[in-house]
Amino acid sequence: MDKERLKKLAENPQFIPGVYNYCDRWCERCPFTGRCMTFALSEEHFGDSETRDINNKAFWEKLSEIFRLTLEMVKEDAKREGIDLNSIDIQAASDEEEKTSDIAESQECCRAAKVYGEMVKNWFGSAEKLLEEKESELNLQAQLELPNCEPAGEAAAIKDSIDVIYWYQHQIYVKLKRAVCGTIRNGIDEDSSDANGSAKVALIGIERSIAAWGQMHKHFPEQQNSILDILLHLDRLRRTVETAFPDARAFVRPGFDEI
Repeated sequence: MDKERLKKLAENPQFIPGVYNYCDRWCERCPFTGRCMTFALSEEHFGDSETRDINNKAFWEKLSEIFRLTLEMVKEDAKREGIDLNSIDIQAASDEEEKTSDIAESQECCRAAKVYGEMVKNWFGSAEKLLEEKESELNLQAQLELPNCEPAGEAAAIKDSIDVIYWYQHQIYVKLKRAVCGTIRNGIDEDSSDANGSAKVALIGIERSIAAWGQMHKHFPEQQNSILDILLHLDRLRRTVETAFPDARAFVRPGFDEI
């Protein structure tokens, strides 16, 4: 791929500008992959199994090529706008970014999101035997064809819930940290649309995680206390985010929230 191909993709009217900026990166479940330039670029470069393998040399070669082309385009745009990239104090910018990151990590919503990630890790770490027993139970139900039992449906529901929980386990923290960093960089009185957009994605992840844990509570009633602890933590996190970013839900994500 060359720069002209990248520019041609960017100019394609079928793509929704910025749709990839406020998504959850779960392309397999996204209704807008056909209108996402990032997805199209990914499929064009990493469409085969070999280049999708992060342990394969071909993957990193493709990724390196995209980085090189993107950097060239950034330099061209900077030159056209009269921006001297060499005049930027990289060390000062790096120090400022590190300071911003440290402040963001200390905020209540970010700390709570990080705790949630550990709660997920600990729960599944202690529930390994429980999940194996549930699998054996459902397999036995399927073999015996017991009446009033739907082992295939229950297994699918549990798997779907686990997939959702794992997908958002760390992403909630990442999105919230980006949102908080945005407010720190821009200041409270400046444009905070990007921060609100990131916070909205985090809220969506929190609510989907709450729904998934609700399903887990239904299928594993013997774990109701530990799961309720997680649900309560997520609900507190949700309310904390809504307080910190009161305009987040009103943010209109390109494609997803447009009529």
